[in-house]
Amino acid sequence: MIDQIEICDNGIDDDGNGLIDLNDPGCECAQPEPVSLIPNPSFEERSCCPQERAQLDCAVDWIQASEPTTDYINSCGYTGSDDLPPPYPFPDGLGVLGFRDGRIRNGSTQRNWKEYAGACLISPLLAGQEYTFEFYIGFVNATNSPAIDVSFFGTTSCDYLPFGVGNETLGCPTNGPNWQFLNSKKVSGTGWVKTTITIVPNEDIYAIAIGPPCALNTSSVNLYYYFDNLILAESKFFSKNIQEKESVCVDDFEISVTPNENATYQWYKDGIAIIGETNSSYNPHLIEGDYSVMEYLDGQCNLSKIYPYEVPEFVTEVNLTICEDEPYDFNSNLLLEPGIYIDTVLTEMGCDSIVILDLRVKGKQESYISAKIFEGDVYKIENFSFSEDGAYELNLQTAEGCDSLVNLDLAFYKVYIPNIFSPNGDGVNDEFEIFIEEPDLFIHAVSIFNRWGNRVYHASDLMNESAYSWDGTIANQFSDPAVFTYLIEFDLENDKKKVIVGDITLVH
Repeated sequence: MIDQIEICDNGIDDDGNGLIDLNDPGCECAQPEPVSLIPNPSFEERSCCPQERAQLDCAVDWIQASEPTTDYINSCGYTGSDDLPPPYPFPDGLGVLGFRDGRIRNGSTQRNWKEYAGACLISPLLAGQEYTFEFYIGFVNATNSPAIDVSFFGTTSCDYLPFGVGNETLGCPTNGPNWQFLNSKKVSGTGWVKTTITIVPNEDIYAIAIGPPCALNTSSVNLYYYFDNLILAESKFFSKNIQEKESVCVDDFEISVTPNENATYQWYKDGIAIIGETNSSYNPHLIEGDYSVMEYLDGQCNLSKIYPYEVPEFVTEVNLTICEDEPYDFNSNLLLEPGIYIDTVLTEMGCDSIVILDLRVKGKQESYISAKIFEGDVYKIENFSFSEDGAYELNLQTAEGCDSLVNLDLAFYKVYIPNIFSPNGDGVNDEFEIFIEEPDLFIHAVSIFNRWGNRVYHASDLMNESAYSWDGTIANQFSDPAVFTYLIEFDLENDKKKVIVGDITLVH
């Protein structure tokens, strides 16, 4: 019996092992690792062990490209400054490169202080050919390493390395002659972040420089970053990233890779070939799954990174109270009755959004309020004010905007305070007497003042008396006839207090 061989693009388990197409070990794409055109890409080869800053010359084949100097960090010696330490562990090996974007020194800000490292390439980047620059960038912290446009520059001859010799304020390479900007990538994060830059040079490039952007930063602190594992090679040696077109929720949503007219393609869902889908783009028709595409070029396979496609489902729960006889428009349905309602609407992205509505209906409310005030005071409720006792009907609105009828019964506190008394011993009106006919109103303190404002009598801590009197004596002596001012402090409900001031005339 002849052993069957798995065919990797027909959607069939040819060898009967239960594994179809790319899920079968026999269909593994033996894609070679890209070899970097940048020599010593991880800074591991060294001619010496760095002992301090600005010793990039210890890293074999690396050139200090700018006059402002980068720093070679290696675990064998110099491990970076204490205030701008590199993140650990390093992505690859013992060495990394550190660089600044601007510098603050002795209180002076040098915006044009830009540090670049450079290298003469093992072989040139050819004009019109697509290359990928894959690298790690390290962030110190959010303050000293905010988002940065990592910038990639090239030149047509290694003779132009270094650039700007003797000029610390030149800035980026393109501020001088012979250099061109190739591309950049805005990167942010914490620790080490892996990213890529795509490059298509207009002419052959023999040497490169990497570092901060040409634009001057506005930071008030030193900005510092790290590089490691700089892989520059033809894009065909890297797994392609699948790109999106249109919203993931619409039927014409499309995924694709950058096409090459000399390449052929095969799309896969969950590792199984999608028969007939052999273009550089594919429409999954809202069918979820893990999608990938195999590119064949010059006898070499290149399997893309997996694109996990999910059609998001949004669920929104809404609790709503409406007023009686005021319908609620729920996606063109007018609702009057309480209950749970469910509907599906489209988001701005074209995705389904399930709305679960818990609808409550509030009828017209009627409430009763009994309140008391002192004569001369004002009772307020909403925008209404009342200074006379009586019964009132108020048409108000609840917090939900529904009609509410409030019945207000307003009364005056029953308190009697005389305005004259005669302490002459005849048994009639001999004392200044305060009477209260309220169960929740008590006298807390009484003060009497003469016409010059001097307090001539005071009684406090009356232990919630409901009546009190003053016999007209001052320092145990009966006062001469005069007009006095009284100040009475009352204790009300809910720990509230009320102070009443008035005049009392003493006669004989």
